[in-house]
Amino acid sequence: MSHNRKDKRSARERLQEQRAKDEARQKRKRTYIAAGVIVAVLGAVGGIGALIASQSDDEADARGPVVDPKGATGEKRVAIPAGAADAPATLTVFEDFRCPGCAGFENGFRETITDLREAGQLRIEYHLVRLIDGNMGGSGSLRAANAAACAQDAGKFPAYHDLLYQNQPREQDDAFADRGRLIELAGKVSGLDTPAFRACVNKGTHDSWVQKVDKAFEKSGHGATPTVLLDGENVYGDQDDPLTPEKLRKEVAEAARKKGR
Repeated sequence: MSHNRKDKRSARERLQEQRAKDEARQKRKRTYIAAGVIVAVLGAVGGIGALIASQSDDEADARGPVVDPKGATGEKRVAIPAGAADAPATLTVFEDFRCPGCAGFENGFRETITDLREAGQLRIEYHLVRLIDGNMGGSGSLRAANAAACAQDAGKFPAYHDLLYQNQPREQDDAFADRGRLIELAGKVSGLDTPAFRACVNKGTHDSWVQKVDKAFEKSGHGATPTVLLDGENVYGDQDDPLTPEKLRKEVAEAARKKGR
């Protein structure tokens, strides 16, 4: 009897142990399944997050590949040139079509720069950025710069560039975001308002190029517009020794003298 009770008890104990093992195994299985679901969800979320981040990083290229305007020059082709390639002096200008200070520079120095350019004494390299869009919101800087690049494709950049500054809206007024306005102004430049120009403006053909120029500006160490360099030296914005049209003429003449021009 005693031996049978012992055997029965042992059997019950073995059965309880087996049930405990089975329950533990089922619990582990449920845990693994839950963990797998969590990992899968996190992986999906991570994938979505990576996709969103990728889309954000590539926002500049969302409109398609970067299309440089004809004749773009410099490292990474971020500048639009005007004037003879062998001019003895080079003026590098970083500017924004919505920037009042840029309009002040352009409208104040236009005659001098045009004279020196047409005389073969000065080459200008324009970097068209969108600082005001970033600071105040809107897209006028971007769209005006794209339109100017479209004018470069048509061989009409200097005239259209000057016209934009002569018709610059108030800084708070994002009027250049209206492509119709940009096309309307193009009608004042002989031969510019063509189907090709209109398509370039409306499609934002050079939008991604403008973004590329803007990113290069951010990395350049120059934090304001206008930034004006004469043969690499910052010559504008010094209140103690301000640049004037007369001073610019003298410095360009000196550069020409040094090069035997």
